[in-house]
Amino acid sequence: MSYFDAASSAPLHPVARQALQASLDEGWADPARLYREGRRARMLLDAAREAAAQAVGCRPDELVFTSSGTRAVHSGVAGALAGRRRVGGHLVVSAVEHSSVLHAAEAHEAAGGSVSRVPVGRTGAVDADTYGTALRTDTALACLQSANHEVGTEQPVAEVAESCRAAGVPLLVDAAQSLGWGPVPGGWSLLTGSAHKWGGPAGVGLLAVRKGVRFAVRGPVDERESGRAPGFENIPAIVAAAASLRAVQGAAAEEAVRLRALTDRLRERVPLLVPDTEVVGDPVRRLPHLVTFSSLYVDGESVLSELDRAGFSVSSGSSCTSSTLTPSHVLKAMGVLSEGNVRVSLPVGTTAEEVERFLGVLPGVVAEVRAKLGAHTHTGSRAGGFEEAAAEVAATDSAEVSGEGGPLVVDALGKRCPLPVIELAKVIGRVPVGGTVVVLADDEAARLDIPAWCEMRGQRYVGETPAARGSAYEVTRLA
Repeated sequence: MSYFDAASSAPLHPVARQALQASLDEGWADPARLYREGRRARMLLDAAREAAAQAVGCRPDELVFTSSGTRAVHSGVAGALAGRRRVGGHLVVSAVEHSSVLHAAEAHEAAGGSVSRVPVGRTGAVDADTYGTALRTDTALACLQSANHEVGTEQPVAEVAESCRAAGVPLLVDAAQSLGWGPVPGGWSLLTGSAHKWGGPAGVGLLAVRKGVRFAVRGPVDERESGRAPGFENIPAIVAAAASLRAVQGAAAEEAVRLRALTDRLRERVPLLVPDTEVVGDPVRRLPHLVTFSSLYVDGESVLSELDRAGFSVSSGSSCTSSTLTPSHVLKAMGVLSEGNVRVSLPVGTTAEEVERFLGVLPGVVAEVRAKLGAHTHTGSRAGGFEEAAAEVAATDSAEVSGEGGPLVVDALGKRCPLPVIELAKVIGRVPVGGTVVVLADDEAARLDIPAWCEMRGQRYVGETPAARGSAYEVTRLA
């Protein structure tokens, strides 16, 4: 079995395992006590804090350990907003932040604050100048991830940090995905991380708050972790987290070169092996181990299930999974195809042979899923292929089509992605060049996937209008 979902959670690093086992016998006592066992536990905790601070690039007394990366984000956002409440109640985030940041923003709005969400381009990155214009005199805090968790795109943290510095606004950086590859550059004010993302044990997060940043802890306060993370410290897990962070950063430069070559191979070969597939995210400014692509005419859940049977563990931001009926907020913000989305994130030690085996399996998996959905294997090249062939094939589960004397109307109401796009592809060849097809759909993914299909297939997306149920999506045939 090849585990290709390190962006969700990396396998436990050998150094983390060793440190965890060793510290279980020494780090069980209360580090606040003055007797021998307590002093021993305190020494372990202090050493872990110093090691983690060095890896982050901050002072040890600026860093606290939390119960998770999500808790670190929530505490960081709430504390910074509360500390600067006299400045104002305005929060700035990017549209592709991790859900922990977006949930914190929603809670802030519900409590009466205001939030600006900065859009991103098709690569998933914010424009630094656009981000800077979102800062106001009443902005209390700005948040920007160091790299995106779904597509791997690196954000212009240093440039945004400079804009925040000039505006006098602290910047919180969610570094969960990138911290294992090295410290975050730029003048950030607060930073969060999550140990299980770099091969440490789950249940350990870190929050760094620079000296001079106004910060007011929300909720009950105790003496633990400078009052910023209440509760008894899990010292063995903290020690393991810090040790593994140092270990992975120490090998990051060499491993990044090796894994980038493997993901470059995936970025190059997947679109050639699987027709009608789009690789998303920035091709250059990206994490070295992560690549994401979306394929037309397949649903994400089926692709993931079939890959699992073939021995590969991958994840998806597709709208067509059992957990959600709406597209990933990241893919939606980027304006890229969401159906058939696959994220491959390689853990440390992944071999070239594993990647080649994946490339050998993937085309058959996608073709099989397409056939089951009535898309068959007529995907071909951009000029010709599925659209023309499908126009001559009677679909077994075809949507109702009408259009006497007007645009061809496809009734795909009640059908979930990728069926509306499949039905569109089946009929586009029935109208002359310059003719119009209108797709009726009530699946939110259609709002994203029909325009993306048009761009990929050289057709013109006219727009969306409200319908009695759902929406009407108008497409003009150009080719």
